[in-house]
Amino acid sequence: MGILDFLAGEFIDVIHWTDDSRDTMVWRFEREGHAIKYGAKLTVREGQAAVFVHEGQIADVFGPGLYMLETNNMPLLTTLQHWDHGFRSPFKSEIYFLNTTRFTDQKWGTKNPVICRDPEFGPVRLRAFGTYVMRITDPAKFMAEIVGTDGEFTADEISFQIRNVIVQEVSRVLAGAGVPVLDMAANTTDMGKLVVRAIEPVIAAYGLSIPEFYIENISLPEAVEAVLDQRSSMGVVGDLNRYLQFTAAQALGQPGSAAVTTLGATMGAGLAAGMGAGMGLGIAPGPWGAPAPATAQAVPPPPPPPVEKVWHLAVNGQTLGPYGRGHLGRMVSEGTFSRESLVWSPGQDGWKAAGEIMELAQLFTIAPPPPPL
Repeated sequence: MGILDFLAGEFIDVIHWTDDSRDTMVWRFEREGHAIKYGAKLTVREGQAAVFVHEGQIADVFGPGLYMLETNNMPLLTTLQHWDHGFRSPFKSEIYFLNTTRFTDQKWGTKNPVICRDPEFGPVRLRAFGTYVMRITDPAKFMAEIVGTDGEFTADEISFQIRNVIVQEVSRVLAGAGVPVLDMAANTTDMGKLVVRAIEPVIAAYGLSIPEFYIENISLPEAVEAVLDQRSSMGVVGDLNRYLQFTAAQALGQPGSAAVTTLGATMGAGLAAGMGAGMGLGIAPGPWGAPAPATAQAVPPPPPPPVEKVWHLAVNGQTLGPYGRGHLGRMVSEGTFSRESLVWSPGQDGWKAAGEIMELAQLFTIAPPPPPL
């Protein structure tokens, strides 16, 4: 065997990548000290791209297909390295395979709440989260800007940076959308399109694209959601007096209830009085020897106690509360609540100074002045 045949057998002549992982974006073809033979076969499968890097420069990019690595297939590489060796000299170049399929279920979310001005509730704090899909659209740019010389690059290594870009734009869209909080769920698709349109230039500079973007949820703080649930419950009840009459009528049909006991006692007393009157006045008895008793009327239950009104306070850019009137009275005594304090209550039109609200203004006339120093 001649020296040329020996050299030809030592060089790799089949180059391909079979990937069974779900998060690998870039993989470098490991030569293990072997060079790539002139005329070697390069197999690039669907959903892949191959990038040749020769002496630190990107020489060529190959899409899906089968290639013979010859000078007529790599004109740029020909200008970088002369093919003037009679035994088909091997060349020392790095080959990177890139996964150009979609990387799905990439998650994003706001770490800190976004302060927005709602036309109905006033200043509110919102959180949002969702998912997105990314893919490599420009292999050469992605190699030059992001990967560098990394031999195995995964989606986690770039998703953190993309998540920061997304959260920054989501915060801007939420704060400037002007959409009421109660209507945001119906506008998540349009808001998602605004986010994608804004981040497209930044993502394209990485050689990537975001073909799909989803806002899954926009939520309020737990305290605000609790107040909102109370407000919804009041809307479901509707007319409170009619609701109480309905519950009292239901109680009449339950054996052993207080209403049934009261009704039975009333009917018994009426029956006894009727029988006595029939005996003394000669009134004809009913079918069972007694006159029919009169219809008893149930005694309505007392009305429920009024629901205490509560207020929220705006202190140093934060919303505190809710507090009842008694709690605010103690705060007046402690000097932590004054006429100038901004307060808001459900149903109130924006924030107002406490001294402008009649229910709270009385607290400052009743409370004693601060003790002398």
